[in-house]
Amino acid sequence: MASDRSFTDSFIDEDPIRAVEELNVALGETADNAEWLCQRAYAHILLQNYNRAVDDAKKAQQLQPGMATAFLRTGIAEYHLNNIGAAHQAFTTGKGLDDSNEAFQTWIKRCEERMATQSQNGTSNVQQPATLPIKHDWYQTESQVTVTIMVKNAKKEEVMVTFEEKELRAEVKLASGEDYCLHIQLLHPVVPEQSTYRVLSTKVEIKMKKTEAIRWEKLEGEGTLSNMKHFAPSANQYPSSSHYTRKWDKLVGDIKEEEKNEKLEGDAALNKLFQQIYTDGSDEVKRAMNKSFMESGGTVLSTNWSDVGRRKVDVNPPDDMEWKQY
Repeated sequence: MASDRSFTDSFIDEDPIRAVEELNVALGETADNAEWLCQRAYAHILLQNYNRAVDDAKKAQQLQPGMATAFLRTGIAEYHLNNIGAAHQAFTTGKGLDDSNEAFQTWIKRCEERMATQSQNGTSNVQQPATLPIKHDWYQTESQVTVTIMVKNAKKEEVMVTFEEKELRAEVKLASGEDYCLHIQLLHPVVPEQSTYRVLSTKVEIKMKKTEAIRWEKLEGEGTLSNMKHFAPSANQYPSSSHYTRKWDKLVGDIKEEEKNEKLEGDAALNKLFQQIYTDGSDEVKRAMNKSFMESGGTVLSTNWSDVGRRKVDVNPPDDMEWKQY
């Protein structure tokens, strides 16, 4: 039955767009399922559809007034809509329903800090927390730019990512209790409505939809139309990263050329000669080399198939050595 279906956070994290589509179908059949409404609100939060998230979360509250998670979803969406008072009220109510969930207190504290800042008439001289040594990196494909923040075991409720056309802002509450903030002025515009993020055990992964299939020379800065290059990667070239790309066919060719020109001496030179003979030889030459080497215990290596093909090749060690069977 459709009502038995479960939409977990991990399922929604994996593909929030698909999650919304499937939840729309499920709720079309059973519109009064508070849990599904709450989870669709979560998917809308990941997709930055905050007004829809508020609507779904409040409907879930009406259907199930004791559902603390519905108040958490409401508060997060209201916070992103800059309705800090409404967010604070939702978090406070949710905390009263589930005092064991530390996320409520964390968000309440953030709301109170924001309200204190707003009460100063928008002054910007509030001291910002020191930037912590958290690394981030990025890479791109034809359609997306992906930014990864290397922070482990972050809680989903304590990660906030907001997208604007040429701006990315991410806030993460660290295990130490400190806040990490990443604020980037993007080189080129993105589509906020089609940009998403997910919280994994080893990182926070942010994917931004490009407005055009152009290659970004860097992540931050001011891009000009004259400098834009259309993204046309070759079949043997990995997606561009923040530093460089490599043409792997050329790299392999260069390595082979170096090996070919390498000057060897002694046994190494002899082995290389045998390898070259085997590589360039005909099928009969290869059969002769294999048969003579195996039957003679490695003491004879012949390329003459007409000779070794019709007889067993005897062991023939060098004059100063004696063959022993082990």
